[in-house]
Amino acid sequence: MKENLHRFFRAARGAGVHVSPAESIDAMRAVSTVGISDRAILRDALLLTLAKSEDEKKALGSCFDLFFTSPEPSQAHGEAVEGTDAGAQSGERPEESAQAAQDHGAEGGDESQLAGLGALAQMLLAQDRAAISAAIASASSAASLPDIRYFTQRGIFSGRILDQMGIARLNDDLERLTATNPALAERLSTLTDGLRENVRDMIAQALLLYGREEAENLRNEILRNAPLARIEPRRIEEMRTLIRQIARRLRERYAKPRKRQRRGHLDVRRTLRRNAAWGSVPFLTAWKRRHRERPKIVALCDVSGSVARVSDFFLLLIHSLHEVVSDVRSFAFSGHLIEVSEVLESKSAEEAMQDIMSKVGFGSSDYGTSFADFERHWMESVTPQTTVIVLGDARSNNLDPGADILRRISERAKRLIWLNPEGRMTWGFGDSEMPRYATFCNLVRQCATAQQLERAVSDIVAAYR
Repeated sequence: MKENLHRFFRAARGAGVHVSPAESIDAMRAVSTVGISDRAILRDALLLTLAKSEDEKKALGSCFDLFFTSPEPSQAHGEAVEGTDAGAQSGERPEESAQAAQDHGAEGGDESQLAGLGALAQMLLAQDRAAISAAIASASSAASLPDIRYFTQRGIFSGRILDQMGIARLNDDLERLTATNPALAERLSTLTDGLRENVRDMIAQALLLYGREEAENLRNEILRNAPLARIEPRRIEEMRTLIRQIARRLRERYAKPRKRQRRGHLDVRRTLRRNAAWGSVPFLTAWKRRHRERPKIVALCDVSGSVARVSDFFLLLIHSLHEVVSDVRSFAFSGHLIEVSEVLESKSAEEAMQDIMSKVGFGSSDYGTSFADFERHWMESVTPQTTVIVLGDARSNNLDPGADILRRISERAKRLIWLNPEGRMTWGFGDSEMPRYATFCNLVRQCATAQQLERAVSDIVAAYR
């Protein structure tokens, strides 16, 4: 049971439950107290000692149900079912089924043929489901099935488990019976197919338990490098979940040093002077404090048809960093510009973007008019402490680009950063005004994927540390 609990803790971590060494020790102590005879009590004990939130409780409960439920050996098919189903339906016990299997084999040939079969063949012909389950479980442990991580490993582990069970001897028995007792050989072949199906079920269960974390990491890695503008509709919610994970990681990275920053560094000279009366023994300490301002961000997001999806994820990421970024004002534009800060804070991501798109989304981008709207109504929000971030493809549709307004915004702000979702090779071609805008920017970055978006926002926030 101790080994099973260790495997369960590994499966729980893969399901998203944070299990520390101390918590695993507490869980094992609880199990030793309540025992394992009552599965409901065992489940409650593990949930009480390991789950720390409602989400973890649900995930851990599903993991427990999957972990402690072994796949039932499937009934044999075809001819084998005809020989066993009637007895099973009439309440026949396993030992009676085994005797019936032997009788059936004797009818088709000599009893010595059954006696000469290997242990696995006799077990299958007897249809002892409990023994088959135990044999599969033992072989799975010997084959290190908990080490499975990817669905491509199913064939490897299937072969290992069957080898541990004695599939080589079973194949020899089948070959011999085919020549001497074709009817019994056909029945054993059908039972072997059922065994392989049972092994596949066991591997599928193990893959759900132990391969979930690796599968999620692989899926996230693919999403992180996928172009945001071409995310399939069915993957949008997954991408939003990934963006929230990125925001949580950035919050943890940049919100932790606050206490140390408030205290500052020891001022040795002032400390010695303050403690001169005690022979410079530092009873009273003095600290150097360096004022660090938390970032103030003004985000201008192009939500025209070509870049609307990228802006969706960018706005979600910026507003998820409320613990690190003290002041964020967000604006969206295509033909004209509006403020969307309140919409993003008061509504869910999907509702907010629907609202924004219904007002200014999917139009033809007009940077000159949008910059003019910002200068006329919200220019006072830009101060020497403000970082202005523009996210857009810089394609003005051959209209006035408003470069002079962008220059005035840059002069008022601490920094002006432009994030462009297009590849650098396209900048300056066609109606792209990126080279002209870049002359007024402190930083210009390509930002077409979630990974590039994370790096850009991380660099922006890190500049205030």
